[in-house]
Amino acid sequence: MKKVIVCDAIHPVGFEILRAQKDIEVIDATSVPKDELPALVKGCDVAITRSSTDCGKEFINSVLGLKALVRAGVGVDNVDIDECSKHGIIVMNVPTANTIAAVEMTMCHLLNSARNYIASVNDLQQNKTWKREKWYGTELFGKTLGIIGFGNIGSRVGVRALGFGMKVITYDPYIEPSKATSVGVEYTKNFDDILKCDFITIHTPKNKETINMIDEEQIAKMKDGVRLINCARGGLYNEDALLKNLQNGKIAFAGIDVFVKEPSNTHPLLDLANVSATPHLGANTLESQENIARDAAEQAIQAARGICYPNALNLPIKTEELPAYVEPFIELTSKIAYFAAQLSEGAIKNITLFANGDIAEHANNMLAFALVGALKSSLGEAINYVNASFVAEEKGIQTAIQTKPASGYKNKISVQITTDNGSVKIGGTIFGDDEQRIVNIGDFKTDFKPKGRMIVFKNTDVPGVIRDVSSILASANINIADFRLGRGDGEALAVILVDQEVSKEVLAKLNALETCIWARCAEL
Repeated sequence: MKKVIVCDAIHPVGFEILRAQKDIEVIDATSVPKDELPALVKGCDVAITRSSTDCGKEFINSVLGLKALVRAGVGVDNVDIDECSKHGIIVMNVPTANTIAAVEMTMCHLLNSARNYIASVNDLQQNKTWKREKWYGTELFGKTLGIIGFGNIGSRVGVRALGFGMKVITYDPYIEPSKATSVGVEYTKNFDDILKCDFITIHTPKNKETINMIDEEQIAKMKDGVRLINCARGGLYNEDALLKNLQNGKIAFAGIDVFVKEPSNTHPLLDLANVSATPHLGANTLESQENIARDAAEQAIQAARGICYPNALNLPIKTEELPAYVEPFIELTSKIAYFAAQLSEGAIKNITLFANGDIAEHANNMLAFALVGALKSSLGEAINYVNASFVAEEKGIQTAIQTKPASGYKNKISVQITTDNGSVKIGGTIFGDDEQRIVNIGDFKTDFKPKGRMIVFKNTDVPGVIRDVSSILASANINIADFRLGRGDGEALAVILVDQEVSKEVLAKLNALETCIWARCAEL
């Protein structure tokens, strides 16, 4: 039985997902005093934390044996990633669940920085003062917005700013310029171009490179009356420099949702009339909290089972040095291999990775992830990304890589597992930025997300098969959530996503059908 401990409060849907897993024990430590937490975490496979738990060196050294840590949110300021890496703890975050919430909070501060409507509301409602001439603002239309960091949040802020008629320019050395230019945003490699803008918003992670990236030197280059927004992380703007230049009028206005030290209810910035400050509310929507809990729980389940480690920040390869399109394929490769292993029967003899398109350049990196996924079912905790190739060699498992130009899909990864009983080949790709899809099982085309419980049913293509399968599942009170069918050469293959666990007895009844070639269960 795998153990997942939840250290900080998350939306109830996260607990629902975790507790629905029969192979996982859930420990609710959300109300446990923090000094008692390490004793409970020790012995667990995965811990889910938020910003309230300090996962520094002392904490990490006291929870040895932990395999993975899921930060339910974007920022990992409270996690000593280097120390986790030393002890083999994989750190994951949830980078996209609160994206829209953070984008909309940024737009709130952007609009208020132009019109100062918060102060005008307070003046009327609290002071009962009606002075229209006191609250002249400026328009966003026709102004230039500089965006530092054009990732999930920054890019969406840019699109919304364009909708206000703003000119938008971005600086981000880690993206392809076309990501910006394709939506109408100007891309620059010169950081000083950003400093010339009327409004500036920042959307970068907080690390050694970005702390105080806007300081006295940068502010001095800005135009007088610039307006600054920070809904990302405290400390990206130097707070002392920000305070000084708000006081002397160089900066006309600042919209702030984050501070270096939080809570920060006594910060001198709060005393300024040209500041709007909120208490780190960027992720505080009902929708984002549910999304964060759901994603964190699902990632914890996959990590506990060792299938894959979504959004891992300390993998054995440096994902930050890879093109952005590569990272989603890392998780997909592990899932495909794990899926193929579940459909295979007998001891694995050969594992082949097929890479089509530009992703072929990174096939060597992908092989280790394919091996972990393929061997996880049989080797469990004995397999990891570091030892995968050595374990495969030790067991006499042959490995191979085949690369080909793009065909049908811009990029595609396939894993073929061969045993004494035959071979199974699964192929998948990424739609958009990160939408995972299984697109073929053997020679059969399909299209479904690699997620959930499923039955894979191969049969002769004759009338009545779907009726017979549905009847067996209905009699066992198994609900069909989705049904995907591929056909060819007198045979068909169905991927049936189900809500309930499929027993050995039900699987035996499916295999006993006259039309059934084989039926197998899998879970991703």
